[in-house]
Parts: sequence; C-alpha cells; structure tokens
Amino acid sequence: MGLPTAVVQALRCSVCGDAVELDGRALRCRRGHSFDLAKQGYVNLLHARVPSGTADTAEMVAARVEFLAAGYYAELAECIAERAAGAEPGLVVDAGAGTGYYLAGVLDRRTGTPGLALDVSAMALRRAARAHERLGAVVWNLWEPWPVASGSAALLLNVFAPRNGAEFHRVLAPGGTLIVVSPRGDHLRELTAVVDLLDVDSRKEERLDSGLAAHFELVSRQDLVRTLVLPPDDVRRVVRMGPSAHHPQRLARLDDVDEPVTVTASFLISVYRPRRLAG
Repeated sequence: MGLPTAVVQALRCSVCGDAVELDGRALRCRRGHSFDLAKQGYVNLLHARVPSGTADTAEMVAARVEFLAAGYYAELAECIAERAAGAEPGLVVDAGAGTGYYLAGVLDRRTGTPGLALDVSAMALRRAARAHERLGAVVWNLWEPWPVASGSAALLLNVFAPRNGAEFHRVLAPGGTLIVVSPRGDHLRELTAVVDLLDVDSRKEERLDSGLAAHFELVSRQDLVRTLVLPPDDVRRVVRMGPSAHHPQRLARLDDVDEPVTVTASFLISVYRPRRLAG
C-alpha cells in the first residue's frame, strides 16, 4: 500500500512545482520540500485547512462504502469502465475520487494501468489507497492548480465531483479522454417525500457543457436510469453519503423511515476530448 512509481512520476511538489521522488515514507523534491505518506497509504499535498462542509466526513465515507458495497451503483461503474476501455493507454486520474470505487473498476479493466485518486477528503482517501494495488491517493483541492504534470494523464474521470476545466485540459495528454458523470434532475427524486434533500440543478446538463466548452468537445453521451428498491438502512446511507449530509437540519426525518422506498437512480455519462487551444 503506497504510491505506484508511475503516480510518483506524474506528481509535482505543491510548493515549488518540481518533480518529486519517493524517499522512504515521504515524497521529496530537489529543493527539500517533503510530504509524509500517511500510514493508510495516501499523501496530503495541501498547505491550508479544508473549509468546513467541503470534504466528506468519516460518517459520510462509511455510509458510501456500505451503500456501494451493496451493488446499487455497480452498473454505473461498469458503464464507466466500458467507456474507459477505449481510451489511450496510460495514467488514469480520478478528480474527486472519493473512496476510489469507480477508479478501481476502471483499473480492473485496464491491465497494468496506474491510477491517481485526487480528493479533498483524507477520510475518503484512506479507503481509496486500499481500493486497488495500482492506485495512488493524494489529498488536494480540485479548485487549486493541481500538483500533477501537464499532459501526464491518458484518461481523466470526474464522477459527482467539482469540474475544473482548465486543469482537466492541462493534465490530459492531447489525445486523452475525459469522462464526466453527473446526476440527472430526477435522481433520487422520490426521497424528497421522506427527507429534505438538496436539489439537483435542473440546468445541470447545460451548465456542464458550457463550463467545459472552452477546453473540451463532447464526443458521446448516455443516460443511465434505473429503479432501485432501498431498504430503510440504505435510504439512510444514500442520503448520508451525499452533500445533504453537510446540512444536519435536512436529515431530521431520516430516522423515521421504516419501509423500503422505490427510487429512480438517474445518471448522465458524458465523454469529451480536449480541444486544441490557440497559442
């Protein structure tokens, strides 16, 4: 458990931007900046505290691990892996990887391929670091310039996570592939009857394309819509693993759920390629 060689080669010092090397249990650059690997196998390259309500908490991570282990989103993971199989060989970067569930599925289909999981939650990356033997996990804020070499990724994943189009484009190789997964407006809509969920933006698809248009062009798009029957405990898990969990006042009625709830799982899977930028 640690950082694969190919991941270390793609990383850059988050202080000075130089290349880094793995020296025992630490990453070091030639200027002497050093970052210790946590005992769980991930490395934190951040310099500032993460704002409250930004990173997944231990409780959110535990709920996600249990919900995903039940297989509810296994078909989504398979769809992502199928699209990833057509990408050029090379490093896979998952921007907002969480526990590494989707990245591990992609690596299973791409023999010998290394993967880099970026996420702002150290709690989530404790799990991601153990999700696959070829996966390296790094704590980072996706809105900041990434400590990753330009053009180092063949494939970039972004599943239910913030989208930094400029950094996506910089880190991807010219022939690289970007796969973005986002919830549709009707995702889990039935749960609004039992809990005060945060709304999914009805213009999310429009905002997705406009936010990436300067750097990427759309190649293909797929809707994946499935009906799930969730027992009460899994209703609680799916709510507590998402952004509504940062707002405890919205969860007041969640413990009252005592019957299974039939819900719609609705995802949009979009595949992009980088534009050639002028200059």
